[in-house]
Amino acid sequence: MAPKYKRVVLKISGESLAGSAGYGLEHDTLQSIALQVKDVLAAGVEVAIVVGGGNIWRGIAGSKRGMDRVNADHMGMLATTINALALQDSLEAEGVSCRVLTAIEMRQIAEPYIRRRALRHLEKDRVVIFAAGTGNPYFSTDTTAALRAAEIGADAILMAKKVDGVYDSDPKTNPNAKKFDKLTYTDVLRLDLKVMDSTAASLCRDNHIPLVVFNITEEGNILRAAMGEDIGTYLGGEE
Repeated sequence: MAPKYKRVVLKISGESLAGSAGYGLEHDTLQSIALQVKDVLAAGVEVAIVVGGGNIWRGIAGSKRGMDRVNADHMGMLATTINALALQDSLEAEGVSCRVLTAIEMRQIAEPYIRRRALRHLEKDRVVIFAAGTGNPYFSTDTTAALRAAEIGADAILMAKKVDGVYDSDPKTNPNAKKFDKLTYTDVLRLDLKVMDSTAASLCRDNHIPLVVFNITEEGNILRAAMGEDIGTYLGGEE
């Protein structure tokens, strides 16, 4: 079976990397993700990854406690870089060629983000991990995923979460929460669904980038999403 997408951006939340601990990094989780990404590459799909930093630091949380928002956001960008390096190490341990590209220059540990360089790595079947967000405060890693997907011409964004799709309310607190199988980005904005922030949703809508929200804790789901199997919630279909 041929994969549905040729090139994808895999968006992984920082919390997902923490595993059951809820904070920091869990080795088994990193290894599981690395093995699944390896399977996606073997299926003929080019993979770029955007990783969050919420398992280490959230800029917006720091600003709510009185910290300068710009400073707090820059700390969050550094947290995403720590996660990116950890994920790179796990991928390389599984024999996957990988490069970390950062929006904030730190040449001793990663390459600076240059669009053409990212495309060249992807064409050589290397996994590209985009770290440090967009390099600008006030923008989330969801927006980073949408922006990078548009820049590299990705066919879809695969958004890996700890829930199995998009609901009309929090399924953890509301047992009657309704799951959506398909949505448009206009629905997301109109209903104020907490899939991604409004900037990211608008960017995906305006650039016609579909998005699949799925549960990363179920083994093999990254490959299923990349192949186009009917899992989670599909966002797209804008007129």
